Amino acid sequence: MSNPGYGQTNPFANPSGPGRQQQSYGFPPSSYSQSRYGEPEASPNDPYGSQNSSTTRLAGTAGYYDQNSGSDYNQQYATSVDSHSSYPSISPFADPGLGTGEPYPAWSADRQIPMSTEEIEDVFIDLAQKFGFQRDSMRNMFDFLMHLLDSRASRMTPNQALLTLHADYIGGQHANYRKWYFAAQLNLDDAVGQSQNPGLPRLKSVKGQTVKHNHLDSALNRWRNAMNNMSQYDRLRQIALFLLCWGEAGNVRFVPETLCFIFKCADDYYRSPECQNRVEPVAEGLYLNTVIKPLYRFMRDQGYEIMDGKFVRKEKDHDQIIGYDDINQLFWYPEGLSKIVLNDNSRLVDLAPTQRFMKLGRVDWNRVFFKTYFEKRSSMHLAVNFNRIWILHISVYYFYTAFNSPKVYAPKNTTSPSPQMQWSAVALGGAVSTGIMILATLAEFSYIPTTWNNASHLTTRLIILLVILALTAGPTFYIASVDGRTDLNQVPLILGIVQFFISVVVTLAFGLIPSGRMFGDRVAGKARKYMASQTFTASYPALERSARSASIILWILIFSCKFVESYFFLTTSFSSPIAVMARTKVQGCNDRLFGSSLCSNQVPFALAIMYVMDLILFFLDTYLWYIIWSVVFSIGRSFSLGLSIWTPWKDIFTRLPKRIYAKLLATGEMEVKYKPKVLVSQIWNAVIISMYREHLLSIDHVQRLLYHQVDGPDGRRTLRAPPFFTNQTGNNSAFFPPGGEAERRISFFASSLTTAIPEPLPVDAMPTFTVLVPHYSEKILLSLREIIREEDQSTRVTMLEYLKQLHPVEWDNFVKDTKILAEEIDGDTASMTGPNEKGSTKVDDLPFYCIGFKTSSPEYTLRTRIWASLRAQTLYRTVSGMMNYSKAIKLLYRVENPDIVHNFGGNTERLERELERMSRRKFKFAISMQRFSKFNKEEQENAEFLLRAYPDLQIAYLDEEPEPKGSEARLFSVLIDGHSELDEATGKRKPKFRVELPGNPILGDGKSDNQNHAIIFYRGEYLQLIDANQDNYLEECLKIRNILGEFEEYSVSSQSPYAQWGHKEFKKAPVAIVGTREYIFSENIGVLGDIAAGKEQTFGTMTARALAWIGGKLHYGHPDFLNATFMNTRGGVSKAQKGLHLNEDIFAGMNAFGRGGRIKHSEYYQCGKGRDLGFGTILNFQTKIGTGMGEQMLSREYYYLGTQLPIDRFLTFYYGHPGFHINNILVIYSIQIFMLTLVYLGTLNKQLLICKVDSTGNVIGGQPGCYNLQPVFDWIKRCIVSIFLVFFIAFLPLFLQELVERGTGKAILRLGKHFLSLSPIFEVFSTQIYSQAILSNLTFGGARYIATGRGFATTRISFSILYSRFAGPSIYMGMRNLLLLLYATMTIWIPHLIYFWISIFSLCIAPFLFNPHQFSFVDFIIDYREFLRWMSRGNSRTKASSWYGYCRLSRTMITGYKKKKLGHPSEKLSGDVPRAGWKTVMFSEIVWPLCVATVFIIAYMFVKSFPDSNGDQPPSPLIRIAVISLGPIVWNAAVLLALFFISLMLGPMMDSWVKFASVMAALAHGLALLGIIAFFEFFWFLELWDVSHAVLGVICIIAIQRAIQKILIAVFLTREYKHDETNRAWWTGKWYGRGLGSSAISQPAREFIVKIVEMSLWSSDFLLGHILLIALTPPILIPFVNQLHSTMLFWLRPSKQIRAPLFSTKQKRQRRWIVTKYTVVYVIVVAFLLALVILPALFRDEITFNCSICKSI
Repeated sequence: MSNPGYGQTNPFANPSGPGRQQQSYGFPPSSYSQSRYGEPEASPNDPYGSQNSSTTRLAGTAGYYDQNSGSDYNQQYATSVDSHSSYPSISPFADPGLGTGEPYPAWSADRQIPMSTEEIEDVFIDLAQKFGFQRDSMRNMFDFLMHLLDSRASRMTPNQALLTLHADYIGGQHANYRKWYFAAQLNLDDAVGQSQNPGLPRLKSVKGQTVKHNHLDSALNRWRNAMNNMSQYDRLRQIALFLLCWGEAGNVRFVPETLCFIFKCADDYYRSPECQNRVEPVAEGLYLNTVIKPLYRFMRDQGYEIMDGKFVRKEKDHDQIIGYDDINQLFWYPEGLSKIVLNDNSRLVDLAPTQRFMKLGRVDWNRVFFKTYFEKRSSMHLAVNFNRIWILHISVYYFYTAFNSPKVYAPKNTTSPSPQMQWSAVALGGAVSTGIMILATLAEFSYIPTTWNNASHLTTRLIILLVILALTAGPTFYIASVDGRTDLNQVPLILGIVQFFISVVVTLAFGLIPSGRMFGDRVAGKARKYMASQTFTASYPALERSARSASIILWILIFSCKFVESYFFLTTSFSSPIAVMARTKVQGCNDRLFGSSLCSNQVPFALAIMYVMDLILFFLDTYLWYIIWSVVFSIGRSFSLGLSIWTPWKDIFTRLPKRIYAKLLATGEMEVKYKPKVLVSQIWNAVIISMYREHLLSIDHVQRLLYHQVDGPDGRRTLRAPPFFTNQTGNNSAFFPPGGEAERRISFFASSLTTAIPEPLPVDAMPTFTVLVPHYSEKILLSLREIIREEDQSTRVTMLEYLKQLHPVEWDNFVKDTKILAEEIDGDTASMTGPNEKGSTKVDDLPFYCIGFKTSSPEYTLRTRIWASLRAQTLYRTVSGMMNYSKAIKLLYRVENPDIVHNFGGNTERLERELERMSRRKFKFAISMQRFSKFNKEEQENAEFLLRAYPDLQIAYLDEEPEPKGSEARLFSVLIDGHSELDEATGKRKPKFRVELPGNPILGDGKSDNQNHAIIFYRGEYLQLIDANQDNYLEECLKIRNILGEFEEYSVSSQSPYAQWGHKEFKKAPVAIVGTREYIFSENIGVLGDIAAGKEQTFGTMTARALAWIGGKLHYGHPDFLNATFMNTRGGVSKAQKGLHLNEDIFAGMNAFGRGGRIKHSEYYQCGKGRDLGFGTILNFQTKIGTGMGEQMLSREYYYLGTQLPIDRFLTFYYGHPGFHINNILVIYSIQIFMLTLVYLGTLNKQLLICKVDSTGNVIGGQPGCYNLQPVFDWIKRCIVSIFLVFFIAFLPLFLQELVERGTGKAILRLGKHFLSLSPIFEVFSTQIYSQAILSNLTFGGARYIATGRGFATTRISFSILYSRFAGPSIYMGMRNLLLLLYATMTIWIPHLIYFWISIFSLCIAPFLFNPHQFSFVDFIIDYREFLRWMSRGNSRTKASSWYGYCRLSRTMITGYKKKKLGHPSEKLSGDVPRAGWKTVMFSEIVWPLCVATVFIIAYMFVKSFPDSNGDQPPSPLIRIAVISLGPIVWNAAVLLALFFISLMLGPMMDSWVKFASVMAALAHGLALLGIIAFFEFFWFLELWDVSHAVLGVICIIAIQRAIQKILIAVFLTREYKHDETNRAWWTGKWYGRGLGSSAISQPAREFIVKIVEMSLWSSDFLLGHILLIALTPPILIPFVNQLHSTMLFWLRPSKQIRAPLFSTKQKRQRRWIVTKYTVVYVIVVAFLLALVILPALFRDEITFNCSICKSI
């Protein structure tokens, strides 16, 4: 049963000569004995063997077996002596004329290559002609493969290079193609042939477990033999074919197994006689048009439809879109392959394998694909994916609490239950666990289609779970029914105890075993049906034993601490409140409607809320312990790695030269000729000079840091080490500017070399790698105008001024440099002026110090632009940073091969060319500029400047060729670089490659598509993914060979990966991703920049260090290195479905992890990275992360990880990723539920007589009818401490991180700065933003890539903009909770509540606190004017920013937009958010608000259910609440109806009066405001001016109105128009001519409901805005508050601070008038609002009306 085609000698194997069989590739036996690593002949740190040692060891020599010699398997051959990589000293470049023209030097004829470059080229040409690949794609892939071969062959023999490459792409153990081949069971397909019907019946025919198992093993062996017997020619042809298929696949590259299938069909077809006998080449582009385009079109049409010739996003959520993953998973299963049908209804699998490829163009893909996992929007995903988290918490909490609240379930007349009852009640914890499992299983049913591969085990699981539920819950019913009978002896007790132990076992089992491995093992089960999901989702790489033990110990420590602490701190302290509250009935209360049924149970209601509160704290505790222990582990790990400040400072620097020599240089053969000092000095001086060039060091500093040549005593020149190394006193100010960038970089460089680092290879043997940067519209280079002009009125500072404040030393050095340059250019004019004009030179220098140039000639202005661009977040900074790789490679090559320098004599130009050649061969830099062809003039100039400055830079972009009308445009991926010649005609550069794409590649959120279109242009074995706001430094780039060594592919075994024994040496899981540290270079830019930097620092370094060690780090994008072959054969470097894969890079990590790739983290290398600096941009970034997290919760990756990982790795994954966000949600919930608890306890404290107790807690006598609630108040204090701790622990990692990296002083200083700058307030706020983003995403969706601005945050944002941005996410919620807190404070005051006042207040006020110059009086008043105008704008004509627009936008989430395009252009504001599903709307917008309202109404009714001082029963509180809350709504409706008819009559007549609509709107709004105020005052009067009752009433009223508004919007509103015509129609009365068509009849009714809601919302926003403004007023009255506030925000001394803005006289006059006018308005309005509250409170006794109706309300 051999696979057809494999293994047999192929008649078409080798066109270049049929007789050339495999044997000719064996090597001539050589006389060298082959020695293994680590033998004593050569020094151990020298992988290459020193030249004069007795044996020559060659890295990765191929011990290639002669296949014919049968028994003699271990005969080994060494490479030929000419292989130049082994002898740097006899380098082929020794003679300057040699070898310079060779493009792929390691693959040259003198190295016994299996095929010449020309032969390889012939293979590509042959394949292109047989399959119709594009010519440019073929050239590109040929170059791609040659670079790969060159990269590998430079460190092993060419034979071995080709072999290992084939093993990586096609046939090796870790090749995705081989894994897929067996997962999809194609070995059976190929073996049985087409005689029987393929697909399902065949699989059933193999009976019996043993047969199956051997069957697979023997199949694997057969595969390996077939691979082993293949000729090198065939191997190369397979790789070439695979690459050609991949290179033109466009978006199909995202579906790796589809690509495997296409390749398999193509490969089978190639072997068929019909293909071999074909003489004529097929048309170019055939493959693209027949195979790729149909698939691409299917993908595109899932998300887009054509309207008016434009592609419009369909309004579908993920569960209706067949995404990349669904398409891909079809190809995992044989049943899936058998679903592929052609358009004549025959199945593809029924054809012979060789014929399938030609039929692919006729497949009807629309009938083939289906959803394989439903990403429905629902929080139930959390139950499925993280069921073990819920079980470990909720069940344990149940066990604890049930044991500690016996009174709750004791029989009526006893104080404690019987022992059997207690055992059984506690045992119900097992039923709780089972219940959670059942819930998860039911939810899982709805996410998984009932197809072949999975639903059966869910049904089994459900049945077993129901049985377990009966076992764990059943006995309780029996015991409860017989409780109290004495005739049953011990039976109930024994039953209870047994039940309890079963429950514990069940809870442990469900809490620890992944649900995917229960009752039918998806992860390790041997059944073939699980094979695909094992291969692609559960091939987790095993951890080393030490790491696995660390992982297990870490979690045992966390949970044991947590369970002990929670028991004593939370549960036992809760038992006394339970004891006093469990049975308390309130006496003597009564309600008109409900009697005493509700109010007498107020205490149990409060207890129920307290139970929930305690549960949430129980969850938060775990996170607290997780942070503590992971920080401890991380710091321990950093000590074990040798990274810490506490290593004596002197050692770090004094040993630095030795370490550079030992760790960074590949110094095998050189020790004889050159002293280490000479080599090190070249490296060190290059680093220092690079810093000088970046203006980090002044010339004096440089002198003290360099190695100098001096005359020695004996007349010879010697090198003098810099004083920096020799006299280390710990005082660095002599060498560096204090606290500057240079010091930080050199210290990191020095301390990083103390850690263990992989050995480097010589430069010419190192692998080739590519840096890839996706670029959309980020700034390339700052223009002069951006640097020296203010952005707008509210900025106050030019960018250059600001940068000069931030980098004073660097600016100073820059100016000195410029002056020297200017003097050189302008010649000796200065010498003529004579000595007496000394003073004038200072004046002359002014322009230099102000703007950096004196004459505006381009060479000077460009220098200033570059200086500024290198300190802002620009692409130029990224490019110049990453181009340091090229400098580093040249430097290392020159230092390590002194002979080269020697050979070129004094000819520096030829030496430079040789170095260039090496750096170009080993390092490529590609930027994917998707918009390049659409750049405006300035962007084009800047891009051109980049290409001229760095000719080796490659730019990949999309080029569009418009087609004749009616057909789609053709798009091309184009590559150019600085060497591409300019086309005279167009002025553009001629492309090197131009590959047509199947269509527009940007189908997702952009970034991943952008990377994917350029990925075909990378070269070499590794990729570094960089964002367009990063930076790199020369001294870090010197470590590149060490970093690439982390992939563990330097010393590849010389065995063949296919040989009988050799393949065992290739067992280890490949390293897929190597993560590195990033340094946030925006960290010193004020408090917000520093908070963002600190977050990133702890997450990117501290957490990553611990996580990577215990196997939980995923890929987070930025400076990570990827194993390019591994990632690109598994779907690319990022995932790309729109919305779902918003955080594209983490999906790449999960993908690599699930498919068997290891992910490492290296501590000794770092890149620079910019972070967002302004309040708004930071929160936009957090919103993006939050919504992205919401999308991740829906994704199948989370489902696989959550249900398949073993418990310790699952916990690591959970707490490292989603746990952080779920913890944020719980923190916010805990605040809200705690407020609710306080309100309920407040009602009790206010209305009941509370017993006074003595110090021991016993009730003092003589207090009849009192309620002992004292323990409850103690519990409140504990809760507050708990919440406070959970919150505070957030600062621990940053503090310890600073402590370890920079010492105690710096750590305390940084923490102190944070607290003085009010960073806790920001933390509370950002927690709310995170949690709100996730929750709204899980409910409504609408995740989209938010382009986060990366400028400097010096601009003041106006109040109305901040209000509209943050009201929805945070301010409303904060205000509602402030009311609750106000009530709590009035009823139960304890000092602990101050903490809550601060944290809840910060939810409302944070955006304004962190707004630059918020407290400048003039701006504040101008803001107020803007706020009033914003509230009333947009009614007579459309305005971009108005309250109406904000209000409309916030309800479209629920209503969605109308589909049809009507006469008017739509507004840009509207993102294409799909409408939320009705189920989610039902719950979140109808049921939930009603529940909240009910809860508050019950509290209010309780307060009103006691007789007043005269003993009269009060009237029904329900009626009162109904009148006050519905009143304003009815009033608004009446006003609106009246105005509607008025405007209908008058509107058409008032056509000429533009402002008519605004006047009508103002009238309506004013009346609405009056109505709401009048009703409030009336209510307060009804409450007899009792403040706390009034506050509670207002809480109720708000809850009710909110519920009514939400229901009106959700139930009655149809979809929204994309324009605001209806609004203007309503106010003007003109409903005709607005493009409404027939809906002009129905629209007024809809608009009426909208307006009712809008009136309430408008008046509440108006009042809220004023409350916020009042809160912000007091600071304004403090003198110099603006300077203080700026110091706090920007961390600049007042002297350094930003000048006041300059205005013209006219502007000043205008501003003065505005300020005067609006100050008066503001004072009047505020006075009026305060009077409404204060006057009644002061004159409460005088104001009495006698009104009979009032008595009954």
